[in-house]
Amino acid sequence: MFRSIDKWLMGYLKSLVRRPGNVHGPKHLMFCVTDHFEPFRDNVPKQTAMKSVDRWYAEFPSVAEGFRDADSKNPCHSFFYPQEEYDTDCVEGIAHLCASGFGEIEIHLHHRNDTREQLRSKLSGFRDILREKHGLLGSDKEGNIRYGFIHGNWALCNSRPDGDWCGVNEELGILRQTGCYADFTFPSAPSPTQPRMVNAIYYASDTGYSRACDTGRRVSSVQHSVSGVSNKSLMLITGPLALNWHRRKWGLLPRLENGAITFLNPPIPERIDLWTKQHIHVEGRPDWIFVKVYTHGCQQGNMDVLLGKPMREAYEHLQTEYNDGKKWNLHFVTAREMYNVIRAAEDGKTDNPGNYRDYEISKPPVC
Repeated sequence: MFRSIDKWLMGYLKSLVRRPGNVHGPKHLMFCVTDHFEPFRDNVPKQTAMKSVDRWYAEFPSVAEGFRDADSKNPCHSFFYPQEEYDTDCVEGIAHLCASGFGEIEIHLHHRNDTREQLRSKLSGFRDILREKHGLLGSDKEGNIRYGFIHGNWALCNSRPDGDWCGVNEELGILRQTGCYADFTFPSAPSPTQPRMVNAIYYASDTGYSRACDTGRRVSSVQHSVSGVSNKSLMLITGPLALNWHRRKWGLLPRLENGAITFLNPPIPERIDLWTKQHIHVEGRPDWIFVKVYTHGCQQGNMDVLLGKPMREAYEHLQTEYNDGKKWNLHFVTAREMYNVIRAAEDGKTDNPGNYRDYEISKPPVC
C-alpha cells in the first residue's frame, strides 16, 4: 500500500470527508465490470486466444443465469478490446456473446512513443472497424459513433514517471474528438499513474503537460454545465479505491483495495460491501451509487473466477443484499449504460436510473 502513496492518499482522505451521510429513501447501485480483455496477452498463438474467447461465449451465460436486477436485467460484462490485438474472429466471437444480451465491446489501447497524429489514426481507425465490420459501439443523437476507453498500462495522458507506454500529453482531447464518451482506466494504485482524484466521477482537461487526468471538475447535478465542457475535456469514471482494514498485512497494516477481480483476489462479499461503501456518485445525487470494477478476463486464473463459482457468489450477494426494493435497488450496467445514467443524473433526473441506460448514447447495432 505504500507504493505511490503520495499520489493517492490525500485524495482518498478527501473522499472520506466528502462521503455523504445518511441518504434518505432507497438507494440505487449501478454495478459494472470492465475487462481489459486481451486474448493475445503474452503473445500467445491465435489458437490459444480463440480458446479464451470460446470459453467466454460458452460459459458466461451460465454464470449469469438466474440473476436479475431491479429492471429484470441479467449480469453483463464490458469487454475493452485492444486495438493492437485486433483479430476478426476474436472480436466476432465476443460480439456474438454481446448480441445475446451479456455485454458490450469498447476500446482498449496499449501504445508507446506515440504522436498525436498516430494516436488519432489508431483510435478512429479501430472505432470504424468495430462499427462497420462488426456492428459494435453506440451512437449519439447526431449519429456519431461513440466509445468507452481504457488505457493500457494505466498510462493515460503520459502519466508514467518514465514517460513510457503513451507519449501523448494531449490524449484527453484526442479521445473526445474521436468519439470517446468516457475513460474507465482508473484507479491504478499502487501504480504511480494513479490520479490524485480518488473515488470520483469528474471532467479532466488537456493542459499540454503529462498527467492532465490528475485533477478535474466533479460531475454534478447542482452545478451542471455540459455545454461548457470543451472538446479537450473528457469524463473520467473511476472505480473504488480504499484501505481494507479487514485484511491486514502482518496483522497490522491495511491492504489496498483497488477493485481488481483476480484469481488471488476474488469478489467476495466483504470486498463488494467495501466497494459500495466508497459511495462514488454524481454530486447532488447521493442515492445513485456507481461501482465500476475491473479485471483481465483472458488470464487463465482470472477466467476461473469470472466464469465460475466465485462470480456466481458475487452476483448472489449483490442480488440478496442490494436489491430488496426497499433500501436498495440493483442495476447491472455496461460501461456505456453507466455513462448514460451518470449523464441523466447530471441533467437532474430523479426517478429510476434504469430508465436511462440509453439516455445519450444508443445501443450498438449488434445489441
